[in-house]
Amino acid sequence: MRKLTITNPARSDLIDIRTYTVKHYGHRAADSYDTLLKQAIRDVREDPYRLGSKRRPEISKNICSYHTMLSRTRAGKTVKKPRHFILYFLPNENEVVISRVLHDSRDIVRHVPQEHLEQPQEIIHKKPDEKES
Repeated sequence: MRKLTITNPARSDLIDIRTYTVKHYGHRAADSYDTLLKQAIRDVREDPYRLGSKRRPEISKNICSYHTMLSRTRAGKTVKKPRHFILYFLPNENEVVISRVLHDSRDIVRHVPQEHLEQPQEIIHKKPDEKES
């Protein structure tokens, strides 16, 4: 199992998402959205190359995104329209770092911490047993 690191900016994002959801939709909806976010993070940790994961070269060669919509069926609770991206990178093959959790309407390029953009390890976006074409 890969080591999972959730950065302080990502932790703040998760708190802000929870606060907003409680305020606008109530505790039950916030609990459902929390379940979805946790599942999406688990999905990225288990397989950062999973279907739907995208390299984001417009941000940095190191950053990938995964939309929470893609984890809906595994979350067990119904969230009709998830609207967040998990932004992450792999400093090595044994670790996933969650950089931010951002609403899909935001200009995500502006919100990734500079130190995450400058990670020296480029993500190898293929499974170890795949051959390059």
